[in-house]
Amino acid sequence: MLNEKHKNEDMSFVTRIFGATLGAVVLFVLEVGQILIIAAAIILPIRAFLVKPFIVRGASMEPNYFDSEYLIIDEITYDFREAKRGETVVFIPPSNRDQFYIKRVIGLPGERVTIENGVITVYENADAKVGTVLEEDYIVEETQGTVDIILKMDEYFVMGDNRDHSLDSRRFGAVNVKDIVGKVWLRGLPLEKIGSIKTPDYNF
Repeated sequence: MLNEKHKNEDMSFVTRIFGATLGAVVLFVLEVGQILIIAAAIILPIRAFLVKPFIVRGASMEPNYFDSEYLIIDEITYDFREAKRGETVVFIPPSNRDQFYIKRVIGLPGERVTIENGVITVYENADAKVGTVLEEDYIVEETQGTVDIILKMDEYFVMGDNRDHSLDSRRFGAVNVKDIVGKVWLRGLPLEKIGSIKTPDYNF
């Protein structure tokens, strides 16, 4: 009742100044402006500090992410925990500081990662004699290249899902944790594929 009373008083005041028709328009514009201000106060901090839009460019993550797909990046999760193996991340690559890349986390800090004859083996640390062969059901091509890298405690080894068409840690090396923008959280477009992103299970 109190809000309705205030609304009637506002309408009466505006009508006296602008007339009935123009007054109604002015009041409508003021109400819309109020809604926009409130919405901006809520959305802008979320956009600035919690999530970021990202559009996929290129074919390096096919068949799981395609060119022009619209993704939402979660920027806050890694403030509370480390990235997990299999998560798709957006980062600034060491080879091109003006770009953002999207790849999948394969090796975690402190691990040793080797690639030989299409086989990816992950060792718990540099001293481990026996490693685990990584089984990936989300790729369709054999992993090319020869790699033997020991990750520092602030580094990750990342690769694209489209192994024959991906510039990744096989070429530019490990990615420092400070260069990771966030994890891919949601696919916004195309509409038929909208939904949250699941992390694959591994044989670890």
